Amino acid sequence: MKARVLFGVIGFVFVLLALYVLPPVVLAVAVSALTVLAAFEVLYPTGLVKDKGILCASLFAAAAYAIATCIPAAIGLQVSGGMLWQVIALLLLVALFACLLRRHDTVNVSQVMAGFFGGLILPYFLLSLWRIFEMDGGPFLVLLPLVAAWGSDTCALFAGMAFGKHKLAPVVSPKKTVEGAVGGVVGATLLMLLVVFLLNRYAAVSIHYAGAAVMGALGAVIGQIGDLSFSIIKRQTGIKDYGHIFPGHGGVLDRFDSVIFVAPVVELVLRILGPTV
Repeated sequence: MKARVLFGVIGFVFVLLALYVLPPVVLAVAVSALTVLAAFEVLYPTGLVKDKGILCASLFAAAAYAIATCIPAAIGLQVSGGMLWQVIALLLLVALFACLLRRHDTVNVSQVMAGFFGGLILPYFLLSLWRIFEMDGGPFLVLLPLVAAWGSDTCALFAGMAFGKHKLAPVVSPKKTVEGAVGGVVGATLLMLLVVFLLNRYAAVSIHYAGAAVMGALGAVIGQIGDLSFSIIKRQTGIKDYGHIFPGHGGVLDRFDSVIFVAPVVELVLRILGPTV
């Protein structure tokens, strides 16, 4: 528990420094590293990809996409995100199916699909954090998916402890309850409204409260689905944690499973409603 709390404090301080004090390139490197580690965790420890060629191609694609998305923008260069995604997606598909054709006796289609998910789809969702950071007021807006995801987790935990009676997913996650899930949605919505009130008042941003409520409630629901989804992967592949990079917390996917689902939702709401939400 001490290691968990200590690392949580250190991580929180680092996030604040990376967002508001250190040069953007520091955050770009950190987000890129998290993206590659997440891709590795979903493919290798789980055993979803056993072929080294598919694993290397997927990790290379994840690294190339993350670095080309974050680093140039951090140093003031412009890169077409849509074209970048298309080029890397095409190259990754060719590489994966080349592995399948060459080693079809030991490689099956499920490994190809897992490689594509880990090498491109998962990075695209996680990099929503960086794309939000690049928006007007991004250093503050990027807090919103974290509030929705982790706020929901925390509120669901306490609501479940206080009122939980009906199991939400007894096989996948025995401790989660329907009451906890509802409490997570309500708590995340209220917490999001509070954070938006503080940002509007002190951070020179203008976020509409209706948009904040949507991001809080919808983000909480989608985040809980993400949490359960990655728990299913762990249960079906027989692993306890995705990794051990975060002492007391596990791997990147153990901490960011819900964020991976929530960040694209927040990004989408922000883009639909504009910079003033």
